[in-house]
Amino acid sequence: MRVLILGGTTEARRLAELLHGTPGLELTSSLAGRVADPRLPPGGTRIGGFGGAAGLAAWLREHGTGAVVDATHPFAGTIGHHALRAAAAVRVPLLVLRRPGWLPVEGDRWHEVGSLEEAAAALPALGRRVFLTTGRMGLAAFAALDDLWFLVRSVDAPGPPHPARMEVLLDRGPFTLDGERELLRRHRVDVVVTKDSGGAATAPKLAAAREAGLPVVLVRRPPAPEGVPVVPDAGSAARWVRERLARGPSPDR
Repeated sequence: MRVLILGGTTEARRLAELLHGTPGLELTSSLAGRVADPRLPPGGTRIGGFGGAAGLAAWLREHGTGAVVDATHPFAGTIGHHALRAAAAVRVPLLVLRRPGWLPVEGDRWHEVGSLEEAAAALPALGRRVFLTTGRMGLAAFAALDDLWFLVRSVDAPGPPHPARMEVLLDRGPFTLDGERELLRRHRVDVVVTKDSGGAATAPKLAAAREAGLPVVLVRRPPAPEGVPVVPDAGSAARWVRERLARGPSPDR
């Protein structure tokens, strides 16, 4: 049985590691290609888009795919909807693997918003020196905030449009609490902006902001596609795949 893992996340790589070498199972991990030097998982890989839901459905048919796991980033909404439509069209089981979101604790000063644009609108009332960790693809939302200074952390260098007063820090998690404390202190950050990505790799910035009494603008994650099972970790996803492998080919395919 071939399994397509829509990946690019730590959980997707872990799932590939757990399933690699399973007798009777062929793995293909698909990466969007937005990172110049991605960490490749074990097994087969492909990089780039499918051409929408129709292109993904065609790929599933062509490769005799028996199951799909959507383990993309919680904010990668487009591919999730394409996977839902493609899996339904080809009648292939679909599982969504989403790490749990972050939960506030005592001392957090979170300002939850629904979009990057709402985050940008909230910033002038909260601080002047911004630690922006929302990725390089959404900087246009903050480009008009000329009075604020931004420290932008991303894996690859961002392109325009972006804030005029900006310093770029090229780095990739996991990050440490000591490192995040020092970063906030050294750059005199007074407000943090992040997406609710969840997971441990980038969570230390939240603890560092809490210790420093800094406000955090948190962009809420979009909901997972409706009508499909959702699991929180790679181990649960691996069990789901192995159960389908044990059942053999679906009778309607």
